[in-house]
Amino acid sequence: MKTQTKTLLFLTFFLSFLGYSQIKISGKVSFKNKGIKDVNVTLKDTYDGATTDSEGNFSFETAEKGSHTLIFVHPKYTEVEKAIAIADQDVAVNAELKEQINEIDAVVVSAGSIEASDKKRATALLTPIDIYTTAGADGQISSALNYLPGVQKVGETEGLFVRGGTGTESKIFMDGALINNYFSSSIPGIAGRDRFNTSLFKGNIFSSGGYSALYGQALSGALMLESVDLPDQSSYDFGVSPIFLNAGFQKLSDNKNYSYGATLGYSNLNLMKEVFNFNTNFMDAPAGINGDLNFRIKTKSGGFIKYYGMFDTNTMGVKTESLEPEYDFSLIRLKGKNTYHNLSFKQKFGKYLLNTVASYSYNQSDLNFSTEKNQLESEKTQLKTDGNYINFKAVIDRKINKISALRGGLEFNSASEGLTFGQVSKNYQDLISAAFVETDLGFSNQLSAKIGVRAENSSYLNKNNIAPRFALAYRFAKDWTTSFAYGLFYQNPESKYINSSAKLGFQQSQHYIFQVQRSTEGRSLRFEAFYKKYDDLIKTRNIVPDSDQNQQVQAAFNNDGYGFAKGLELFWRDKKTFENIDYWISYSFLDSKRNFLNYPVSLKPNFAAEHTISAVAKRFIPEWKTGINLSYTYAKGRPYYDIVTENDRNVIRTEGRLKDYNALNLSFNYLPNLGKKDAKAFTIFVLSISNVLGNKNVYGYNFSQTGSRSSTVVPPVNTFVFVGMFISFGVDKTQDAINNNL
Repeated sequence: MKTQTKTLLFLTFFLSFLGYSQIKISGKVSFKNKGIKDVNVTLKDTYDGATTDSEGNFSFETAEKGSHTLIFVHPKYTEVEKAIAIADQDVAVNAELKEQINEIDAVVVSAGSIEASDKKRATALLTPIDIYTTAGADGQISSALNYLPGVQKVGETEGLFVRGGTGTESKIFMDGALINNYFSSSIPGIAGRDRFNTSLFKGNIFSSGGYSALYGQALSGALMLESVDLPDQSSYDFGVSPIFLNAGFQKLSDNKNYSYGATLGYSNLNLMKEVFNFNTNFMDAPAGINGDLNFRIKTKSGGFIKYYGMFDTNTMGVKTESLEPEYDFSLIRLKGKNTYHNLSFKQKFGKYLLNTVASYSYNQSDLNFSTEKNQLESEKTQLKTDGNYINFKAVIDRKINKISALRGGLEFNSASEGLTFGQVSKNYQDLISAAFVETDLGFSNQLSAKIGVRAENSSYLNKNNIAPRFALAYRFAKDWTTSFAYGLFYQNPESKYINSSAKLGFQQSQHYIFQVQRSTEGRSLRFEAFYKKYDDLIKTRNIVPDSDQNQQVQAAFNNDGYGFAKGLELFWRDKKTFENIDYWISYSFLDSKRNFLNYPVSLKPNFAAEHTISAVAKRFIPEWKTGINLSYTYAKGRPYYDIVTENDRNVIRTEGRLKDYNALNLSFNYLPNLGKKDAKAFTIFVLSISNVLGNKNVYGYNFSQTGSRSSTVVPPVNTFVFVGMFISFGVDKTQDAINNNL
């Protein structure tokens, strides 16, 4: 009995001793003097610890003694360790954490640009299938961009008309190399089409202002296209419609480290010309042959070598009633041909990433103007242009930390062009050399900046320029960011205006852009305000009498032109609110004036609409295996001018405003392979109707020499219907088509 009592007393004493030996460790964890919840606080190499509450406070007890280390861990903050000494008294420890810098959470500078190569940073994902399923885009990248804010709807000529800039003031790049003549050759009043297959590119960055110092020679905007890497597997593709036939293949090696492929296509609008009531009288329906080939090699060290080459030829002939009383008709015939080659190499060397790209292109456009009287053709005049272009760029990129980087490089752009029109003959040769450096500075997950500078030299102009670029982004609330961008941009005068006797310099523009953006899963809201100031724009006068279809050769005589563009833009995209529906809405307000080319005074440009509204909606119905796509564009009527040269001065003879532009487009995509898990082929049927309501839109006017007669510039056809079938053997892209369409 005594023994049991002694044992009980001992246990009571021991347990009491353990209770009193527990030491309390407590404190507060904060960031910028604000408590942080859910921080794991542990005593290193023990199981003792706690998690902070909503105010950052923590406390726990331990029986440990002596020197120990307290660890504070949270995924959004840098891990902190603190040495403590545990004796016989409670310990109070406070910790101030630093934000964990990581690429996923970091704010991204996006003022002026819309990126579709990195989904976490994208405002508008214009993937190839996204473009193909946008009604009215006709499968063209440039046409799909017309449904984004900042891009003007100009149907009478090709080019990206961005924020009050001409179509030639926005440039297009492939893997960093400038693409000269991205659009096919065409005749006045009819826009050229994209020469490049949309499926060639896996992503794009479209900048309507304030773009990177890595790119130059564009006063208004830049479209940076990124070509695809290795295909997922080998495949064969066919496309058939009343307009074209094409076929191609991609072969992937067994070890999946290289691939090669080619396509060939033929197009002819003759059948559709017979079916539809065209506004344009095609003597020769538009026709063309195109082909391309490619290879892609993945090096053993993870680098990439990519080659792409293409060629195309196109012809067409148009007959219109002559505006001059001495002729019955005016005739224009076109023969165009083009080739383009692009070779790029990307490789990482230690901490450095090297990107090099070289491209070569040749383009020829042969326009023949003539008149007809009593079915006899006469008064023939030829306008022939050709050009050889070589571009080389090398960029070295080094990461400083997870969200900061430094890059720099060199670029050389050589152009050799010739122009012949009647008695006028011009040759133009220029080498533009450029050096650039740019840094991404990530100060925190809430604040980042991009600072760059670009310097150029033109051998033809014999002048240099230095163009600084700066952008800042700040996240002021969850999902909300704001950005500001400034940039100075230079561009050579267009070679077709250059007169060897004129002493010309670079044209320049300054961009100021302010943006507020909210991005959440499936939704994006974007507001942007901008101001652009133009200086040193070229001024021109006619050097050939206006004798054929209002065709004039103008020559620049000074750089005294100037102008401005300012505006507001709104963009909203929503894939979440309505099941299986993806839609976006964009609005652009533009106030712009210019005194350039042959404008006698400062005028609103004839390519700038004050208000533009676009809407795109896509609905996929799984039960029907069908996608239904709608798009609508409204643009306030643009101004037009009849400007002529009198007594060596340019004067406005007639001016006015076009009717408002309206177009509703509709397309259907049928995917018969839906649900076939073992499908070895992917088939899609496409039905597209442009301008469903048949609105008679007008792009401008042509005037006679005396101004007494005029004719409208209109689309070749008011309403157009396209039917086609596309088949891919060896790979089923059905799910990709569905996912990218929602």
